Amino acid sequence: MSAKRPSAIAAKLLAWYDAHARDLPWRAAPGKAQGGGAPDPYRVWLSEIMLQQTTVAAVRPKFAAFVARWPSVEALAAAPEADLMAAWAGLGYYARARNLHACARAVVGRGGFPATEDGLRALPGIGAYTAAAIAAIAFGERAVVVDANVARVVARLFAIATPLPAAMPDLRAATDTITPDLRAGDFAQAMMDLGSSVCTPRTPRCLACPLSTACAGYRAGNPAGFPVKPAKPIKPQRYGTIFWAEDTGKVLLVRRPPRGLLGGMRALPTGAWADTPPGLADPPFEADWQLLPDTVSHVFTHFRLELALAVAHADGQAGDGEWWCMTEIDSAGLPTVFAKAASAFRRARE
Repeated sequence: MSAKRPSAIAAKLLAWYDAHARDLPWRAAPGKAQGGGAPDPYRVWLSEIMLQQTTVAAVRPKFAAFVARWPSVEALAAAPEADLMAAWAGLGYYARARNLHACARAVVGRGGFPATEDGLRALPGIGAYTAAAIAAIAFGERAVVVDANVARVVARLFAIATPLPAAMPDLRAATDTITPDLRAGDFAQAMMDLGSSVCTPRTPRCLACPLSTACAGYRAGNPAGFPVKPAKPIKPQRYGTIFWAEDTGKVLLVRRPPRGLLGGMRALPTGAWADTPPGLADPPFEADWQLLPDTVSHVFTHFRLELALAVAHADGQAGDGEWWCMTEIDSAGLPTVFAKAASAFRRARE
């Protein structure tokens, strides 16, 4: 399975990367992993966790805010978990934030980040891909790094016709054949950049690609046909109601249970999410709840959610939670679905 001598592929790609590398706040300049000014493992680790299932555009401001507030793994480990969860709001997949905190504490406890894939895999929240990425990018170790961008580049380069996700072992084996012993971190980031800017999902820019002459998919005239993807399953629809309780310019917020979807996050009160609309079931307290005509929709990984919006005046009732100033609700760190609802409630009040 060889489109061209691996050393030639790596050399062409690294030369392209030296000229076209993206300027990202967690990266060192090309070539630095092998000499002075090597990447900071803390910043590499933090960025890799944030970038899971999340775009670079969404991560940039969050990463900047995190490193400004917690400039080291020691500072992050010492932070209250509630503060970290609130700062994470908007990135989704909130189990990552809990694992981030646990991992920071484990790293501090052992005196620093391990430099090997096996050592990194032993830390909370670090899987095979993340361990390989950190080992290669932060420590210059030879590791085979395959994210979604790399998988797409390699599937086209070798015309791997096995559908995803069954193709992953073949994709990883093929990536191994072209990963160089030196500058493995730069090579991994070059593959990511190539997939992001040139070897894009729908309209690959093959004429601008440094690897086009080695690409079996390009030679076959169908690079966009790789990787082969299975049909997407239909996501089930679920329903719920979000409750907006007002009292003298404040709104009631609650803390979701520590485990489960959006676990530990500050949120607006909501009843159960069910297969049929629950109406006004399970309010935070008894009141004259009124349903608004608008609803809020949100798509999670495994289901779609439509939320009715119910509003009431608390009239001095305490509720089980905290009362948050409505004019400062944007600083509450609400998950995206609840931030959408808060915006809808405020629009309805205007």
